[in-house]
Amino acid sequence: MSDPNIGRLLSKRYQLQELIGTGAMGRVYRAKDLLLGGVPVAVKFLALSMQNEKIRLQDRFEREAKTCALLGQKSIHIVRVMDYGVDENNTPFYVMEYLQGHSLNNIIRQHNLSLPRFLSMARQISLGLKCAHDGIPVDGTIYPIIHRDIKPSNILVIQDPSFGELVKVLDFGIAKLLQANSDQTKYYLGTLAYSSPEQMEGKELDSRSDIYSLGVMMFEMLTGKMPLVAPTHSFGAWYKTHHTQVPRTFAEVSPGLQIPKEVENLVMSCLAKAPRDRPQSISEIFQLLESLEQNNRTHTIPDSNHISSHALTIKAEPESNPKADLQISLSKDKIACSTSWPENKPIADIVFPQPINANGEMLPALWVMLPQREIIKRLACKRYNQFLFITTPHPMLLWITVIYNRKHGAKWLPYYLDLKTSLGQEITNLLGQTGYYRLLFFAREAPNRCSHVLITSIASAQRQRLQQWATAGKTLVSAADPQISKSLLKSEYEKIKPQILAKLEAIDTDAHFDLSG
Repeated sequence: MSDPNIGRLLSKRYQLQELIGTGAMGRVYRAKDLLLGGVPVAVKFLALSMQNEKIRLQDRFEREAKTCALLGQKSIHIVRVMDYGVDENNTPFYVMEYLQGHSLNNIIRQHNLSLPRFLSMARQISLGLKCAHDGIPVDGTIYPIIHRDIKPSNILVIQDPSFGELVKVLDFGIAKLLQANSDQTKYYLGTLAYSSPEQMEGKELDSRSDIYSLGVMMFEMLTGKMPLVAPTHSFGAWYKTHHTQVPRTFAEVSPGLQIPKEVENLVMSCLAKAPRDRPQSISEIFQLLESLEQNNRTHTIPDSNHISSHALTIKAEPESNPKADLQISLSKDKIACSTSWPENKPIADIVFPQPINANGEMLPALWVMLPQREIIKRLACKRYNQFLFITTPHPMLLWITVIYNRKHGAKWLPYYLDLKTSLGQEITNLLGQTGYYRLLFFAREAPNRCSHVLITSIASAQRQRLQQWATAGKTLVSAADPQISKSLLKSEYEKIKPQILAKLEAIDTDAHFDLSG
C-alpha cells in the first residue's frame, strides 16, 4: 500500500518524498524545501495528537521545539531543527537538517570499534550532551535538556567534507514531550535496555539518567554486547534487571579486548545503580575522554575537533593532487597580486565578485576591501564557504565566505548573486567548474594593488549544485522583486551563522595559508 504522505505539501513549503524512518517516537520523511530551491530536509511527525488539551500541548510543543532548535545552533553534535509546526490533523512535526550517514546502531553491528574511534565518537556525543545539560536560555530562564532516550539508534555518524567523521545526537526533548501527553502519571517512555533505574520508576530525571544510558551504550560500542541482559523483553523484567543485576564485566563478555583501565572504570562507573555513585556531570566524562584521546592522538582518525585546517581549505576534490594544485595556485596568484582596484568601485569596506584573467583563463574571485589592520589580523585563518539558493519569487544565490581565527573571530563575507543577470550566471558557473576561488584583499590605505590572496576550495557536492542552479536560473521566471528573495535568504543566513561558527570553533588549530605570490 502506497504511503499517502508521499508528494504531500506541508506548510506550503516542504514536499514529502520518501519515508526514511519509523519508530515509537514517530515517522521521518525526506522532503524538499521548495522555498530554498529544493534543498533536502528531514520531516519528523511525532506520535502525538493535539486533539485533547490542544492549547496546553501546543504551547509545550512550541517550547520544546524552540529549545531543540536553539540546541542545534549551539552544538554541531546535535541534529539541527530548522522549523516546526502542526499539520491539519493536529499532528506536530519538526523539520530537521537532512543528513546522509549511518546509525551508530548499524556501525556497532558491523564493526568492532577501535579504541581511537570509540574515544572520538564518545567525546563528540558527550559534547552534544554537555550542551543540552548546561541548558538553553528561554525567556530569561536557563532550561536544561535531558535527552531521556540515549541509545545507538539515536546517534547519527556522517562523513563531513570539512571535519571527517562527525557524530550527531538525534531527538532531544521528544521523549519528554510524548510523555507529557500521557494520562498516566508514571507513564514510561524510553528504551528498556538503556533506561536508568530512576527512569524505570517514573521519577523526575536529571543529567545522571542520561549518563547511565551513555554507560550502557559505551559498553556496547566497545564490546558489541550489552552489560545487562533481561530474561524477557518486558517492562517488569527490565525493571528488575536495572535495579538488581550486576553489570557484566569487559573481561566476561570480551576476554581479548584491550582497553585502558581508565576507560573500563569510566564505563562501569556510569552504570552505577544510584545516581550519586555515577559521574555527577557529563563534563567529567568529556574531560576524561578528551585526555585519553590526546594520549592516543598518533592513532586517531580525523574527527570534528581535530582535523587540520588544511583539509578545510584545500581538500575539495579527492581525485586531485593537493600539492600540484598548490603549486599552480602560487604561480597564478602572481597575476592576482598584480590586479588593481576597479575604478568604478568606491574606496570603502565592500565585497564583490569579479573574474580575473590568468593567461587567458577566467578564474572566479571575490574582491574584498578592508582596513589594513583587519586584513593583517586574519592572514593565518581557516576558510569556510557555503551556498544557499532560492528559486521563488526570484532565482537568487547567497555566496557565504567566512575567514576565521581563534584570536580575532570570524569575518563574514556574504554576497548575493542574481541568477537572472549575466554576472550571476558567469560567477556561478565558474565556481562550479573550477571548484575553488580566490579572495583578493585590498587595503583601504593602499588600494592600488592587491595586498594579499587566500584560496578557498568548494566541496564536490556544492560544485554540482552550483552548476545545476546556474542552469535552473536561466529557465526560472522571476515572479516578484529580487529584494524579496534576498530578504528570505538573509533570514536563513542568520539562522545558520551560529552553526557555521560552531564548526569553525570546533577546529583547535590555526593554520597559515598565505598563497600570495
